[in-house]
Amino acid sequence: MTTTTEPAAETGRDFIRDIIQADLASGKYQEIVTRFPPEPNGYLHIGHAKSIALNFGIAQEFPGHCNLRFDDTNPAKEEQEYIDSIQADVSWLGYQWAGEPLYASDYFDQLYDWAEGLIRSGLAYVDDQSQDEIRLNRGTLTEPGKNSPFRDRPAAENLDLFRRMKAGEFPNGARVLRARIDMAAGNINLRDPVLYRILHAHHPRTGTKWSIYPSYDYAHGQSDAIEGITHSICTLEFEDHRPLYDWFIEKLPVPARPRQYEFARLNLTYTVLSKRVLTQLVRDGHVAGWDDPRMPTIAGLKRRGVPPAAIREFVRRIGVAKANSVVDVGMLEFCIREELNRTALRRMAVLKPLKVVIENYPEGQIEEIEAINHPDNPAAGTRRIAFGRELYIEQEDFMEHPPKKFFRLSPGNEVRLRYAYFIKCTGVVKNAAGEVSELRCTYDPETRGGNAPDGRKVKATMHWLPAARSRTAEIRIYNQLFAKPNPDAGNFAADLNPQSLEIFRDARVEPAIAEANSTDPMQFERQGYFVRDKDSTPHHLVLNRTIGLRDTFAKQVGKA
Repeated sequence: MTTTTEPAAETGRDFIRDIIQADLASGKYQEIVTRFPPEPNGYLHIGHAKSIALNFGIAQEFPGHCNLRFDDTNPAKEEQEYIDSIQADVSWLGYQWAGEPLYASDYFDQLYDWAEGLIRSGLAYVDDQSQDEIRLNRGTLTEPGKNSPFRDRPAAENLDLFRRMKAGEFPNGARVLRARIDMAAGNINLRDPVLYRILHAHHPRTGTKWSIYPSYDYAHGQSDAIEGITHSICTLEFEDHRPLYDWFIEKLPVPARPRQYEFARLNLTYTVLSKRVLTQLVRDGHVAGWDDPRMPTIAGLKRRGVPPAAIREFVRRIGVAKANSVVDVGMLEFCIREELNRTALRRMAVLKPLKVVIENYPEGQIEEIEAINHPDNPAAGTRRIAFGRELYIEQEDFMEHPPKKFFRLSPGNEVRLRYAYFIKCTGVVKNAAGEVSELRCTYDPETRGGNAPDGRKVKATMHWLPAARSRTAEIRIYNQLFAKPNPDAGNFAADLNPQSLEIFRDARVEPAIAEANSTDPMQFERQGYFVRDKDSTPHHLVLNRTIGLRDTFAKQVGKA
């Protein structure tokens, strides 16, 4: 697979849209109907966003609509929590489905009746083999499968057994219903696939009505046909399933004949999009839930502060292709930074505070310094920040014995405080452990606004906050969850990044941040983009870093 690293230019029409355009031009369809059919057994992730944008985007661009249909055919793994989260994620991304959400379970009665029809036609049979026996007799890519000893049961006997399966007479795994196609077919999916299996489980919508549930391959295409789907758009792993999809459409009296098309799924560096792995990350406590900001779930991205517009732009840029490739996570980060740089108001925060006392500033005096809210948007206006004798700067912005080319604060060196004054370090106070705990400085009152009347220059501008009029906050710095660009899904725990989360519990922020109680993104100058976390309370402000101003993670992990 190839790797995409640079942001793409304006994306042209993709091959699926070209197909749709041709179908409309030929008069084959007057209306285009697509669907997004997730299984409600987990939260959606960034890979699903590509499919969402494609299916719903087509419905927006062409005459037609897109259905949201839940593939709820496996009640053992499905929960209402996932159904709710999927609807919330699709809406948050900016898309709306046609009518009410639909469910494969809406069609269980019709699917069952059609299955009985296949039995009567000699195209389906009840198999008593175990799951392991079926797998063993299915054959390989180079060897044909073996017919089941129950393959030639009379239709009447199959019908009786199938009805008893439905009635709940048999335990889980005792029997299955299989399509009678060709055990020597080159495509293994056509080797008498399973249509129904026995599963005694409570279903979120149908309760205990059913003791048998249809397979995905059987339910999916027929659900498409019932809904009048014109273009059933799937990822490439379903390409080998298309002959089976078409076989059912041909053999059953379905009301429409949808056509399946496949596109390449999203693969992203430093990311695992396997639902099995994501589920295990949550269950094993590697993350703090499905919406942990380190997770590639849409809920996690939302909690981290990623704007939906950035995700939509990312999906637009990577486009829709027929061949698999790996997209560099830097492209997603580019889209996030680009959107946040345009929309986020500027603020100041100090993650690791170091106290500064300006000895020649009058004690008890406070003045207000004007700061701009957005350098590229004058309409965003300005705000005022208190300036006084005692301030906080970042610990990393001071070095007592600096190396060459360290231009920030050091003994005898002069720097600019953003929007305020020039200051010079005149002394250092240390604690009992010999660590720098406080700086003594002087300021030049003639440099208000950050410029010197005599024209002298300084080489560093630093952010700061007033000691008395700033608020304490907990700031969480998130990095990639995995330390390798291609983490091993089979042994993912070995590739987890131990620096994926760093917490600063005594950070300082502007009072307006705490008082606003807003979930709007903001840029902390020189720090990155941040958003209020749901863990915040009136007495405990928690902020998440969405992304830094530039990519420093690549250097940490030694990326070329």
